[in-house]
Formats: sequence, C-alpha cells, structure tokens
Amino acid sequence: MKKGVITGLFHIAIKTDDLAATIRFYCGVLGLTEAPRPDFGYPGAWLAAPTPMGPAIIHIYAGGPALGPDGAAPSGTAAIDHVSLTGVGYHDFIARFRDSGIDWREFLVPGTTLWQLFVYDPSGVQLELTFDGRVEDLPGPDMSDLRRYRAGESFFGRSTT
Repeated sequence: MKKGVITGLFHIAIKTDDLAATIRFYCGVLGLTEAPRPDFGYPGAWLAAPTPMGPAIIHIYAGGPALGPDGAAPSGTAAIDHVSLTGVGYHDFIARFRDSGIDWREFLVPGTTLWQLFVYDPSGVQLELTFDGRVEDLPGPDMSDLRRYRAGESFFGRSTT
C-alpha cells in the first residue's frame, strides 16, 4: 500500500458578486469552458482547463455561501497571493487583455525561460499565467516600469492607460 502523496491540485473555489462577469472573464478572456455542475442550491459555475491529467476545474460560486456578513462576497486573494495557471500563446493573451480593457503585468523569471503574465479576475483574484518562453514567439516579457510585475504590488482596478 502506498503512503499518502499529494498528486495534484483538484480545484480552487472563488467567491463572486458578479457571476456573469466572472464566467465571461474565465471563458471569454482565458478560454476555459463550462463543465457540468451539480445543483448545490445556489448559483455558480464549474470552469475547466484541459491538462494531460484531465481537466483542472475552477469552481465559482455566488449568492448564499459566497456572501460575507455584510451581504457581499469578499474581494481579492487575502492570504493567497495568486493562483498560477500554465498556458501557451503568450502574445494572444496580451491581445485578449488589451481587447477586453484588462490591465496586466509581465515578468521573466530570473535564470529561466519562464514568461509570466499577471492579471486580476473580476473579483480581484490575482492570476499568474506561466508560459515556456522557448516555444513562444518573440518578443519576451516587457520588463519596462509600466509593465513589469512587482511581487506584493497590487495593480487591481488600475487603468490600462
């Protein structure tokens, strides 16, 4: 019998005050697809990203259990700094962000070929999209003052101009 081993991330769950905007962001901008979701008795969605091990799922929920004592869903990532996703098509994502009016930041992980894009979802959850620069079209990440990602520095809600 095998000892206990963590084999992967099953899902993350994100609370939202705007289910439609959140689904539009994850499906329309990031390209995830809606997956079948049981009827839990409150609104929500399961959004899937294909992986070699089967789809990774992001659970979105609204209403009842998503609401805090003040009647609104919390915003931001609190103690979780960001959620990291892998992808291909670095410049396509930048074009999607630009077309959608979404601000983003870029980063080149020192000493690696990892290119990263940082963006916030409609609920203020910071996402890190990580790409293998060896298979992406040049140019690499824009490390200028305007676009460079700086850990711990929020840009949520800032204008793209």
